[in-house]
Amino acid sequence: MGVQRELPGKLILDRLADESGLAIAIVDRSSVEISVSNNNSICRSLNPNGEFAADCSRYCGRALGDASNAGETIAYTCHAGLECRATAMVSGDEAVVAIIGRTFTRADEYRKATERAMGGDWHQFAPSDFFENILLTGSSAVIDKTAAQLTKLAAIIESPAEESEPINKPKSAFETPADEISRRARELNQANPAEPAFPDLPPTAGRVTEIEAWHSFFGSLLDQHYKPACDAILEFLAEQYNFTSLVWLERRDHRFEDLSVFGDLQNHRIRLGVATDDPRLLSAAAAEMPLELGEKTTDAESSGGRSMYLFPVPVGSDIPSALAVLDHIGDEETKHQIARFCHSVAPQMEILRLRDEVAQRDSLALAVRKFSDSLKTIDSDDFWMQLTLNSAELLQSERASLLVMDEKSGLLEIKAAVGVTSDISGESAPGGRVSQIVFEKGKAAIVADVSVSGLQPAPDDRRYKTDSFISSPVFLGERNIAVINFTDKANGANFDKHDLDLIQAISPQIAVAIDRAGLKEQAGEFRQLSVTDALTGLLNRRYIEERLTEEVKRSNRHGYPMSFLMLDVDHFKSYNDQFGHPAGDEALKLVANLLKETLRGADVAARFGGEEFSILLPQTTDDEAAAIAERIRGNIANANFPHRSVTVSIGVASCSSELCSVKVLVSAADQALYDAKRRGRNRVRLFADMETEDGEN
Repeated sequence: MGVQRELPGKLILDRLADESGLAIAIVDRSSVEISVSNNNSICRSLNPNGEFAADCSRYCGRALGDASNAGETIAYTCHAGLECRATAMVSGDEAVVAIIGRTFTRADEYRKATERAMGGDWHQFAPSDFFENILLTGSSAVIDKTAAQLTKLAAIIESPAEESEPINKPKSAFETPADEISRRARELNQANPAEPAFPDLPPTAGRVTEIEAWHSFFGSLLDQHYKPACDAILEFLAEQYNFTSLVWLERRDHRFEDLSVFGDLQNHRIRLGVATDDPRLLSAAAAEMPLELGEKTTDAESSGGRSMYLFPVPVGSDIPSALAVLDHIGDEETKHQIARFCHSVAPQMEILRLRDEVAQRDSLALAVRKFSDSLKTIDSDDFWMQLTLNSAELLQSERASLLVMDEKSGLLEIKAAVGVTSDISGESAPGGRVSQIVFEKGKAAIVADVSVSGLQPAPDDRRYKTDSFISSPVFLGERNIAVINFTDKANGANFDKHDLDLIQAISPQIAVAIDRAGLKEQAGEFRQLSVTDALTGLLNRRYIEERLTEEVKRSNRHGYPMSFLMLDVDHFKSYNDQFGHPAGDEALKLVANLLKETLRGADVAARFGGEEFSILLPQTTDDEAAAIAERIRGNIANANFPHRSVTVSIGVASCSSELCSVKVLVSAADQALYDAKRRGRNRVRLFADMETEDGEN
């Protein structure tokens, strides 16, 4: 950083931060960072110049005063969920504070931070910078130990450089500054061998310890993506310990699944009888030893009853992944070393996993926007085929089919099929081989090789090019309404979890499109009229309240974002009084048309009553909803109305862990709407901003 200056003892700070995996920051009385070692990238992003942002100033910015007043090391957890210790000290003749930690010690705090970065108030930061060096520590004890070490080494850090000292001093004739610091640290160790101040310091400056070799390897991991990094770990351990059978396991739902396999297990899948929340995993992690299990593979003849050593890879109190070793490990020390390796590598792997997750979310968000835009251009005469074709193009699938449940017959009906080689329209029980099962279970199926899946072989006239397919149910809220299938990926690869994530991301749009088509096609004109506002042609309050209930349930179940807008035409009574009710009706029609033109394909707009409208925005964060609301407001304000300009006020509310029920969501949007009116109208107001301002007052 531009404001950093070199401190006496900076090398020892770097070393201590590196060995502990924590950040160590020195902050002066002006609340400016003058030195930082191993800084958490969250802190670096929030305070790029070392000068604390408003939220950070309430914690690290006040640390010197708080620690000085306390007369001892103080502890705090900042607004980002990072745990810290702060101790006042002196650098030269200047009072400073050393802040140790800036690390997550609790999984729930870490999860909150990731959500803020992916869709909350930190969304504007580039993921590559924001997640470059996330610090994760298993317990507060590590921070306390490091703070104690730093206090014992304070004499080295606080003493000014002795520039006038002769360089031919006998005890350090050829010492570099690093040698000088290391020598003086070892002297402190020798003074108290029972409790050394710096226990990981090597006996000579040139010795490379096992921990340093690990750190060198860990540093190389951060240049890779998550999956290649998993492969690299298995190769590294195989080389270090002569292992031949290794697996990196990833948590999915409540079980572990193999993500990377090395050696003899290349052609086998590993299945564990251990749930991811099994208390034995946390016990093993705390003891820094493996959990020993009997091996289970899909090939009964391959294992011969070998033992499996399962090493948890902990992130705080969470176990997101694990390392399985199927080679025999004869001594306890080797088991302990590998367990420590897993503890040490966990933060780096979680950073990489998070980076990939953020990149994937960004990719999914872009795909959802493109798909949503494509729905707006679908010709109603060819609706079903275009819907299926657009979905197939997004999945890069040469073949796709869409089957919708017919409520009268209780059977799936083929609405469209893309890339078929035979006529399937006349089948008496369409989808009986796969789709019906997927529909009844309400769970997607991904098959890499249909020949070993246990399914009935496909008819010969289908002439599939690959053995992989994916089939997914389509839900409207809690209700299963359809199944969509994809086969023959264009590049010949197998369908995978990324493809499933993509389907689930566009599934709400598909569901809304099917539901709208169903209003006309399945239930006739009476049902269509019953949910449509006669004046504007928008859906009515009854319909949007039903959809809102379904979307809230889905958001609560899966954690998807969702937003709700309330919109009111400003000074509409005076418009009616001045120009008459027929003119007022025309103005409302124009507002409705502008909403239709501005919104995305999956968004649902309705006339809520009178001059009030509401808009449901599935899978939309607070920031995205605010941008859409501002676009609506601007389009209406700039439109040509027959008699005078018309403006609207808009309130925005979004689902969160504290706010996700229909009643509370509607009330929150309504409160934000009337706060927008109170502030002068023709503006957008977020309920979240109102809460923040109330908390600061």
